[in-house]
Amino acid sequence: MSVARRVSGGEGSKDLRSARVASFARLARYRRYAQGTGGARAGVRAFGGRLGDTPGHPGRAAAGPGSSVRDMDTARADDSGGGLVAGRVRPRVGHIQFLNCVPLYWGLARTGALLDLELTKDTPERLSAQLIEGSLDIGPVTLMEYLRHAEDLVALPDIAVGCDGPVMSCVIVSQLPLDRLDGERVALGSTSRTSVRLAELLLTERYGVTPDYYRCPPDLALMMQEAQAGVLIGDAALRAALHDAPRLGLEVHDLGQMWKDWTGLPFVFAVWAVRRDYLAAHPAAVHAAHRAFLASRDLSLEEVAKVAEQAARWEAFDEDLLRRYFTTLDFSLGAPQLNGIAEFARRVNCPPSARVTLLPPPPH
Repeated sequence: MSVARRVSGGEGSKDLRSARVASFARLARYRRYAQGTGGARAGVRAFGGRLGDTPGHPGRAAAGPGSSVRDMDTARADDSGGGLVAGRVRPRVGHIQFLNCVPLYWGLARTGALLDLELTKDTPERLSAQLIEGSLDIGPVTLMEYLRHAEDLVALPDIAVGCDGPVMSCVIVSQLPLDRLDGERVALGSTSRTSVRLAELLLTERYGVTPDYYRCPPDLALMMQEAQAGVLIGDAALRAALHDAPRLGLEVHDLGQMWKDWTGLPFVFAVWAVRRDYLAAHPAAVHAAHRAFLASRDLSLEEVAKVAEQAARWEAFDEDLLRRYFTTLDFSLGAPQLNGIAEFARRVNCPPSARVTLLPPPPH
């Protein structure tokens, strides 16, 4: 049974299709205009500026009150006690610029742990690459990239971005039923290998189709001008599923719900991991960062209404929608999630060595 939500309309006539294409073109022009006039988000401002970019240092988190970037860059957690020690570099930590990660980072400013981390903001695939190549010490890594480089990484327990049912922000948007996409063009608006591989797996194994895939920017209007369906993740997926697809009469298929219905298991899109060499050199700093993320997540979920209210000030989504989104996501990594990862790894034919190794508890 297809996990789809028909937002409006039917297959439609040739005239309806022509009207849709015209609508896609108008929407594409609007998107380009918005981007050219500052309409695109410069970053998550829901943190009250404390996680905003430092002037002159794009992608780097701003220093706290009374602290310069130079001062912050020469301080980090002391492995013997967890305090800040001048003359040492803080752990370099990745921060995904998607709303789905707000609950993992919002509490860092509230708890003061933000001062112990040098944050780099970027897309999931770029942060994954930076962690693997060694320009980050700790950070989010997409599941496929973790499995490919499992020998170099250790996952932080109980921290992930996933779902146990709908995820809302990883979707296939389609003009046709999924079982009619064989040989049709499908646009991949994401370079995240995990969401793309999951979509390919579901279409091939569950629906028996082999579409003609191609990559393009994550813009639904542009995608639908040339393709019968598109794969989107993150904020672009939320916009497409909640705003654009309803107006254009498209089907929205939630990848998380499709996986759940197929396997009965949760799905994990990204884990937080540390490089093995950094863990060997600075174990206490790694455990301190892990504790900080757990505390940040727990605080954010306890105060989720406040998180949603602050995020809604800067986003195209209202407070109620964001609260529902944040509580729909699964930020844990325990036995059920590890079972889901193992099943995904098996279905995509990963080698036996591609398994998740969790950070052991700190020595007493």
